[in-house]
Amino acid sequence: MMEDITFRKAEITDTQRIWQIILQAKEQMRLMNSLQWQDGYPAMENITGDIENGYGYVLCRENSVIAYGAIIFDDEPAYENINGNWMTNLPYVVVHRLAVADEMKKRGIATLFMRKVEDLCRQKGIHSFRVDTNFDNVYMQKILAVLDFTYCGEIFYDKNSRRAYEKKINFYVNLQTKINT
Repeated sequence: MMEDITFRKAEITDTQRIWQIILQAKEQMRLMNSLQWQDGYPAMENITGDIENGYGYVLCRENSVIAYGAIIFDDEPAYENINGNWMTNLPYVVVHRLAVADEMKKRGIATLFMRKVEDLCRQKGIHSFRVDTNFDNVYMQKILAVLDFTYCGEIFYDKNSRRAYEKKINFYVNLQTKINT
């Protein structure tokens, strides 16, 4: 199944499908009694802004959007003040607003999205990947554990604290040694 999934920048024509996926994620969090995404965020303006700024990315299966996330290579102001310590002081990427369509959940789609972000980092020469999530978002925390992110401390948006994670991105060099015999 993973071989028929494509990763690309979101287009304005994807907006309604992305919004549907965001609403599904909000409802899932509500049903789990999570506080994340229950205060009006993200709003449609966040999604259209992501797409206009080139931050929005999607995973598609058979030309249908199945996952969405904002991939931001600019600094995240909230990350400047951490109650804890980041692993690096390097330029970094951030993923916000990651959501997977209900019919594709529990198939590794969110993990695949995050791996695609790591590939983008390698292409752009970025060695650090940062993410934050709500203290009660167990799904995201499991994904971050599987992907070897390290818990670094807490960051704050307004008065809300969030768990902050970082992963160093490895760049593998394929060295082939020619042996003369």
